[in-house]
Amino acid sequence: MANGWELLGAFSDPTRQAVLNLLRERSSTVGELATRLPVSRPAVSQHLQVLKSVGLVEEERRGTRHYFRLNPKTLAELRSHVDSMWRDALVAFSDFAKKETADHGKSNSKKKTRTHSTKRAR
Repeated sequence: MANGWELLGAFSDPTRQAVLNLLRERSSTVGELATRLPVSRPAVSQHLQVLKSVGLVEEERRGTRHYFRLNPKTLAELRSHVDSMWRDALVAFSDFAKKETADHGKSNSKKKTRTHSTKRAR
């Protein structure tokens, strides 16, 4: 099975995203997908092979036809990977904001306030 970065790499192509979106509706053959996409049948086939190699789609043979469908388990893994990246980013932002707030508080407390002298200028 592919790791999260390989899944993201396969998912990053706009044509593959369109293929996955079409497969959300129903399983389809290469020919059926090609009629609904602005790329050739061989290109659709190549995109499906990339998606299949990382496990995002599965292939089922029915007689002479090959049907492709989404693999929900691998899609869940992709989502988990993206969720973990968001969690890491939010934690990093939170840590940064806390540090900035603490540093800002320190710089304000270090500033000396001017006191007026009780002596009069001559």
